[in-house]
Parts: sequence; structure tokens; C-alpha cells
Amino acid sequence: MLAVVGTVPDQGFPLAAGKVTLKGDRIYIQGHGITVNRGTPALLAAAIKTAKTLGGPEPFGYLIGDIGLGDGSRLLYEYLTRHIKEHDFGTIAFHYVQPDVDWHNRVLLAVKEMTRRPVLIADAGFMYAAKMSGMASEYDLFAPDVGELAFLADENAPHPFYTRGFIMHEENRVPDMIARAYSHKNASRFLLVKGKEDYLADKVGIRATIKNPAEETMEAIGGTGDIVTGIAAALISADWEIDKAAAFSAWANRLAGHYSKPTPATQVIEIIDHIPWALAELFLGKK
Repeated sequence: MLAVVGTVPDQGFPLAAGKVTLKGDRIYIQGHGITVNRGTPALLAAAIKTAKTLGGPEPFGYLIGDIGLGDGSRLLYEYLTRHIKEHDFGTIAFHYVQPDVDWHNRVLLAVKEMTRRPVLIADAGFMYAAKMSGMASEYDLFAPDVGELAFLADENAPHPFYTRGFIMHEENRVPDMIARAYSHKNASRFLLVKGKEDYLADKVGIRATIKNPAEETMEAIGGTGDIVTGIAAALISADWEIDKAAAFSAWANRLAGHYSKPTPATQVIEIIDHIPWALAELFLGKK
């Protein structure tokens, strides 16, 4: 089973742990709902759509409200240290959580006490914490955008705010930044770099580049990167090989975006709703 850990932009949203469902444009957990816009709700909605297409179970969620102050994230960290080892998850995706090295390390220690080692995915704030802790290599997949990759590539930056200026957030520097991230042990087993072109890489180098179909409008729609991570997490939870799942998720996101005929007014849920059609086409080997 897949577990997703993250926060939602609602200070009043309580700490909730349980199965997550999708109804219309809202996700629900333990009777609490929130609109799918971007961030962890978008990741979860994409994972749910993917799991349903595959005939698998809905993901288990660990969610709490946090509007950037970190109070919700700290409560979530503490809860995970006490309870995550009670479950036998095959895959855990850590997402938008305020980065805190000490709490990250406590959570990782609790994960290591689980009955079996799950596949570990980190994105957004939790990926920052993984890098800042020096334990990036404990993870199986990071899914940074180009700006986040710059932070992974900077061996001296203690926080994304302090990424050195000479590492520019430019698409044409992606291969160099990937190499730097691995050389300084600041990358997971696989990297899926999201951007105008998506790159799948490991310590040997770039293994795949995904750039079609290309919908320029999608660059301005918040949450599309979260979709990629959600699809990948669900595929990995369904026992796909990590590298295959990562590359496949990038293609599926692009194809879902293409089917949604995006405009600047398109909402991320509209793209998520097209995931089943994108997956069906890819499963048929048309892409």
C-alpha cells in the first residue's frame, strides 16, 4: 500500500491519518475535506486516479494543516515517529512538510524500524530536509524541478534560500546539476527532474528525456509537478520498477495535460481527471 505524508494550506485542518478518497474536486480523509488545487492534495488526487485505473487500493494519508509557520509540520513529524511503524507500507511518498533536519532524522529512524523497508519517495519540503540531513542516499526517488535541483547540486547550501548564485536555474544546465548532486551524495537512487523537458537520471547519468507531448500552457498551471509525483508513487506501489514508473509518470502527466486542452484558466483537477485516458493510451503502447 502507498502512504502519502504532507500538509494542506488550511491552518484549521486537523491531523488526520487514514484512507484518502477523491470526490469531484475534493479529497477526503477521516471526514475532513479539502479542494484539490496544488501541493499534497494534487499529489493524492493523481495517485488515487492512477490506483483506481490499475485496480489498486486508495492511498493512506498522513495530513495536517500548515500555512508555512511549521507548527502543523512539527505535530505531523512527531506523530509519524510514534505511529508509522504500526503499518506495513510498500511505498511512502513524503511531500510538502516544513523542512526540519532533526525531525526528519527521527522519522527516518522510525521508518527503518518498520517490518520491511518501503520504497521511499521525497519531494518538495521533505526532499529539502533529506538533503539537508545528509541522508539523501537513503531515498529511492526524488522529484525536483530545476530550481530544486539547483539546491541538491549545491553541496554547501544549508537551505534552499542559500543556493549559490553561480548554479543557475537553467534547463540547459540540468545534466551538470544532476552530476553535481550525485557527486556530493545529495541525490536519491533515481532523480526525476521536472521541467520543460523531464529527465530521469541515476548516478551513472541521464537515462531518459521526456519532452512530448508539450503543452506550453502547462508551465503556468500550479500543481502539475505534484501530479507527476502522485502518478509515480501509485505505479511504484503497484510493484512497478522505480525507473520505469518515474519515466512513465512524466509521459502520463504530459498526455493528461494534452487531453485537457489547457488554457491559463485550467485548474489542476482538470488535468488529473484525464489521467485514466492518458494511462490507457500509454498501456496500449501508443506512446
